[in-house]
Order: sequence, then structure tokens, then C-alpha cells
Amino acid sequence: MAQRQNKRLGIYVHVPFCRHKCSYCDFYSYCPRDTRVYTAYVDALLSHMKSYKTVGADYMPDTVYIGGGTPTVLPPEELLRLIRGIKSSFRLSKNVEFSMECNPATAGYEELRRYRRAGVNRLSIGLQSVNAIELSALGRIHSARDFGVCFREARRAGFDNINVDLMFGIPYQTLDSWAATLKFAVSRSPEHISLYDLKLEPGTPLCDNASAYVFPDEDAEYAMYTFAIEFLERAGYRQYEISNFARQGKECRHNLKYWHCEEYLGFGPSAHSYFTDVRFSFKPSVSNYIKCIGGRTKDEMTDEYEEIPMRERLGEYIMLRMRLTEGIDSREFMRTFGKDFGMTYGSKLKKYIDGGYIVGSGGSYRFTPAGMFVSNYILSDILEFDADGHFAM
Repeated sequence: MAQRQNKRLGIYVHVPFCRHKCSYCDFYSYCPRDTRVYTAYVDALLSHMKSYKTVGADYMPDTVYIGGGTPTVLPPEELLRLIRGIKSSFRLSKNVEFSMECNPATAGYEELRRYRRAGVNRLSIGLQSVNAIELSALGRIHSARDFGVCFREARRAGFDNINVDLMFGIPYQTLDSWAATLKFAVSRSPEHISLYDLKLEPGTPLCDNASAYVFPDEDAEYAMYTFAIEFLERAGYRQYEISNFARQGKECRHNLKYWHCEEYLGFGPSAHSYFTDVRFSFKPSVSNYIKCIGGRTKDEMTDEYEEIPMRERLGEYIMLRMRLTEGIDSREFMRTFGKDFGMTYGSKLKKYIDGGYIVGSGGSYRFTPAGMFVSNYILSDILEFDADGHFAM
């Protein structure tokens, strides 16, 4: 029993509310007209998490991540009630990484101090850009000055582990404006920096009105990506994943669970879980989620539910491990799946190794920066899929 109680677990809690929805965002989130939904939603989350007390008794979660949406849109008392509920529903490890996302325009010193005292010890602040025109194109509600104030107040509130989100490929963005954003972010000395290549997602305002904007071309985006890698490395941030850079020992442990194919539980509409070899998610509807937790059958809120066969686990392992700069170790791959990675995929890997997109040496395979930039294309070419879109052996 003692051995089972040491099993690790990640906890993700989705807060799907925003003050204003960004023009590029396709995550499930919205701006509620009736703010009474906040209390009803937190009630549902706490009830749902409490229902996992028995099955979660054998686990000791060592990472928690409250994401969104914008968690800090919740009234402070409701957000604090949620934080306390997570701690009472699960036996968190003593060194738990407890992360929460924050928009610079939605939290001040007093709120941040209370969240830090309640147990949140890692903050992720969305900056994206310091350029006002670029922020406007994204539909962001904050300015660079708002970010500077929020970051300073977060430090004053006791946060010594802060991530900053940045974005490139934004309308009107140039290499010079991107460099200015990077320099601004680094000047604040956060422990972690995430940078994302803007993708136009169908159904979002930015995608629907793309013809009204001027976007950097692919060559410009590649120049931005490689510039960021070199700049951040010189500034002391080691790249450990396609989009993530950290000072030594400050890698995001929660996200590493996803990329290492470890177990996690997600709560809230649209949240995903990977638990006991089963992958499942909940329908993207707050009202449905609240009603199901309040009395309907849980089946009515389940969106996807799939036991993961070996072929799926193998394919996901490759897709996720290759996101990491450490790549895939052939010996570990053999221990896990009983296959030689190089021999199994060697013929497809060769052209990418020869082309400078993958490095294969000493039994390990990893992307170069050029490979990371087009990783989705390469992985889709290397892996085979059946007619239903599942990985084929």
C-alpha cells in the first residue's frame, strides 16, 4: 500500500471565463453575462473533485495547474475557495508545483498575495507582445505597462517562479518588434518563458478576418523562432521543448507530465485526462457541466472516452517525446515498447537527418531548431495513421 500511495499525478482545472475573448483563441472560454455562474461553477468543480477522493487516495499529486480562459477573472473569494478545495480533495505532495494562469489586467497585489499564501507557487502571465498594434490585433485587454505592473506586484506578493507567455507570427510583427518583446521579457528576469507561433484557427475572429491584416510570411516566422532560441540561450534560458525555455531547474513540471505520457486528471468543461490507461474529456459546456455534476448522469458530460491500445501509446510517445529537446532514447524506447526505434523508423528518418532536421547519434533522435519549426509535418510523415485517424503500428 505504501508503494501505491507514492504514485504521482497531475491535476488540471479549467476556468473557462474571460473578461474579453482574444481574437485568436479557439480554447473553450466565454464572457458570462450573469456572474452568478462563477459560484455555481466553483461549486460544481469542488463536487466533481471530491468524487475522486476514493480513486485518488492511492495518488499524491505533485503538480496542479489552473488554466483557462482567465482564472483570475473569478472573484477572489471564489478563486480562493477553488484553491482550498483542490488541497482538501487531494493529498498534494509537499513540493507540489501549483501553477495558475493570469492576465496582466485582472490581478493586483492584494489578490496575488492571497493566492500565494493559499498555496499557488507558480504564476503564468500572458504578455504576448509589448507592441500596442500587435496586442490590438490579438484582442488583448492589457498593455505592456499593465504587464510590468502585474509582474512587479507578483514578485512583491512572493512569487519566485513566474512564466511569461510570448507570441510570434502576429499581424504587423517584424523581427525588430519581436526582438523588443523578447528583450522586455528577459529584462524582468522570469524563471520561464513560453513562446508560441500564432496559428489561425477556423472560427476565430482573427482567422475569419485574416485578409484585413498583414502577417509575417513563413521565412519571417522561422527567423523569429531561431532568433528567439539564440537570444534566450544567451540570456540563460535553456530550451527544453519546442515552445518552452527555462532557467536551470525551473522547467514546468506539469507540462512535462503531458510530454512524458504520465497520468493527469482534468476538471471542468473541455478538460482532458489520461488516467489508468484511459483518455477522456468533458463536453465544452459550462451549463451542461454544472447540471451533470448536480444530478444528471456523468455520461452526459463525457465527450471522449477511449482506452489507449499499445499502438496509440507508441504513437503518442513519439509525438510527445519528440517535442522535447532531449528527443527519444532508443534504449528507453526498446524497454517500453520492445522495438528498436532506429530500425523501425530508420528509412523515414534518414531524409530528415540528411536534411538537417533531425540529429541521430548515440542511440538518440531529436529535432534541430529547423526540425522543431516544422515538427508537425515531419511527425505526420514518419507516423502512419489508419482510416479512423489512429496510429497504425
